[in-house]
Amino acid sequence: ARERGRMGSHAVTKATNITWHEGALTREDRRALLGQSGATVWLTGLSGSGKSTISVELEKLLAMQGRVCYRLDGDNIRMGLNKNLGFSQEDRVENIRRIGEVAKLFGDLGVITTTAFISPYEADRQIARKLHEEAQIRFVEVHVDCPLSVAEERDPKGLYKKARAGLIKNFTGIDDPYEKPAQPEIEVDTSKLTVEECAKEIIGYLQREGILPAAVEDAIPKATTN
Repeated sequence: ARERGRMGSHAVTKATNITWHEGALTREDRRALLGQSGATVWLTGLSGSGKSTISVELEKLLAMQGRVCYRLDGDNIRMGLNKNLGFSQEDRVENIRRIGEVAKLFGDLGVITTTAFISPYEADRQIARKLHEEAQIRFVEVHVDCPLSVAEERDPKGLYKKARAGLIKNFTGIDDPYEKPAQPEIEVDTSKLTVEECAKEIIGYLQREGILPAAVEDAIPKATTN
């Protein structure tokens, strides 16, 4: 069996006689144009934990404050860039490798990218982190925690039911493992916090770390009660 996190055949460099071509604009030039620095907020967790929902809310809050941002979602990416990948261990590794590379490019541009992927293997998430660190782009791992029983009860796509019935193989949490992050920058428990609370916690972290100005957190509209 292939060790988790090891590059599969998809990732083998096959191109030869290639040279990186530098452009006229530097990363600092792009930062000045956008008025912000790029970063990747990597949301990982079980299916049904709330990753995509939080990512949507986070993107909305960032855009409301004039931040240039983009959301990469697991299912959406598999409809285009990664439509040739399945859910075998090797394909999961390549799925995350490609997303890491795309997010890094957005970060180089100066965009704040949110990614919502199960990304079940620690080694593969570390590959994505290393890509960013080597490029000197901030990488913020968010563990969207949720007990399996709660995620299975939610089951918004009916996938757990199909997995329990044996209709889906290699389903994370059922017959394929989910390796919790060892040291995520942020951990939110969606069985205890609302979507808005989770998004605001992430915004607060980005502000404290200097990725966002303090005004972003301060200007988020507060919920009102009657």
